[in-house]
Amino acid sequence: MPAPLVECIPNFSEARRPEVVESIQKAIASVPGVLVLDRHSDLDHNRSVITFIGSPQAVEEAAFQAIATASRLIDLNQHIGEHPRIGAADVVPFVPISDVTMLECVEMARRLGSRVGEELVIPVYLYEEAATRPDRQNLENIRHGQYERLKEQIATDPNRQPDFGPAKLGPAGAVVIGARQPLIAYNIYLNTDDVSVAQRIAHTVRNSSGGLRYVKGLGMLVGGRAQVSMNLTNYHLTPLAQVVEMVRREAMRYGTTIHHGELVGLIPQQALFDAAQWYMQLDGFTGEQVLEQRVYQALSASANQPGPAPEASFLENLAAGTPTPGGGSAAAHTGAEAAALVAMVARLTIGKKKYAAVENRMWEILEQAEMLRKQLSQAVVEDSAAFDVLLSAVRLPKETPREQQIRQQTLEEATLNAAQIPLQVAGKAVQVMDLAVEVAATGNQNAISDAASAAALAGATLTSAGLNVQINSLNLQDQDTAHRMLDEIAEMQNQADALQGQLRKVLADRGGLAP
Repeated sequence: MPAPLVECIPNFSEARRPEVVESIQKAIASVPGVLVLDRHSDLDHNRSVITFIGSPQAVEEAAFQAIATASRLIDLNQHIGEHPRIGAADVVPFVPISDVTMLECVEMARRLGSRVGEELVIPVYLYEEAATRPDRQNLENIRHGQYERLKEQIATDPNRQPDFGPAKLGPAGAVVIGARQPLIAYNIYLNTDDVSVAQRIAHTVRNSSGGLRYVKGLGMLVGGRAQVSMNLTNYHLTPLAQVVEMVRREAMRYGTTIHHGELVGLIPQQALFDAAQWYMQLDGFTGEQVLEQRVYQALSASANQPGPAPEASFLENLAAGTPTPGGGSAAAHTGAEAAALVAMVARLTIGKKKYAAVENRMWEILEQAEMLRKQLSQAVVEDSAAFDVLLSAVRLPKETPREQQIRQQTLEEATLNAAQIPLQVAGKAVQVMDLAVEVAATGNQNAISDAASAAALAGATLTSAGLNVQINSLNLQDQDTAHRMLDEIAEMQNQADALQGQLRKVLADRGGLAP
């Protein structure tokens, strides 16, 4: 199976100070697992585009570091350029490349947006597939009026309120973060310096004024030559060759011709294949007829040899005749499974027209469930580590009164920690159960049994974690603390019983099920 890969193509409002762009690129490249593929700077636009790729986690972190660096080094109050902009890090899109879904890229955009708003105190707008409202799907709507107009309106106009961060613009401006399909940034230079010709051609070509679908365009003067600057958002449905020919035809109407074209960043290979096939009239052409493609396929096939034996799974370790992992780790692992099921139901609900009314809440549930899943997964390791420390304390020497005192103190601390970890797991289990009941009640009805399964697993987590709290509390010298923890477990069980009652009603009313 290919490794998950995500592409990120952030645009920065700087090109005339190469040392600033270099600092941003270094911040991106400093994140392990990220590979910078391309960097393009345009002096007239005063804008740079850096393309990088990597695992979702690495790319998300690199994007944050890039935004943080740009916000420190770029002052929008001093920025002048041809290209529209509202931020130092102006737009940051995630594009799924391999073994990653668009929904996962949307989640990346939302997490990054929340972090940028909270940690960097920068307003964030979500766009394209990540947009929280229809009028923000189009980047041009968000960037209308540019930085200067947004600075005036953000605090007073409800329509300009950001999705994350403060309703106030500083020198770094705002950042637009989103998820989208691969885009081709393509400029065509004309044999004229009359910018009005480029503007009229852009008006004819772009979709917003009745031109080609999936084409965005502006006319501007760059390097003393009129330029039609375009973004092709779906090259499958509006091929590159069709765009070029329409610009060529329109240019002839105004008595000029195409001087040359320019790519900003990278282009999908298939777009070039499609253009070559169209211009060369190659009927029946396939990518396998390209020499490099055939070589790549052959090398990939020959390299597909059996890899090293996989590490032992958690279940194999659990079944082994060793003290750890044990019941506490198993409880946490089961809780993580319950949280994963809640996240699954939320994802199956998001994007469905039938459940549009609860979509915003489902995003919140998804984020909470993923956080709980991460915390419970970590508790699997923490519980085993705590028990190992406890065993080490039991084995401490106790020959002298001083050794006995040290052993007893160490043992008490280790026992308390061994009880507190499953206590925390139990609390998270109740949180997962609460979310499970909610997604059963309002989420995708086709996944109601999955929601109920999440609640059942969360209940098992609570029971198992509670048993681990009990067994460790018996060995505590501080019985006040022991009784307090047992009281907490009892209260959690009461909450779980109430949630189970709610779930039974939901299943009967909504799913015809009787657990």
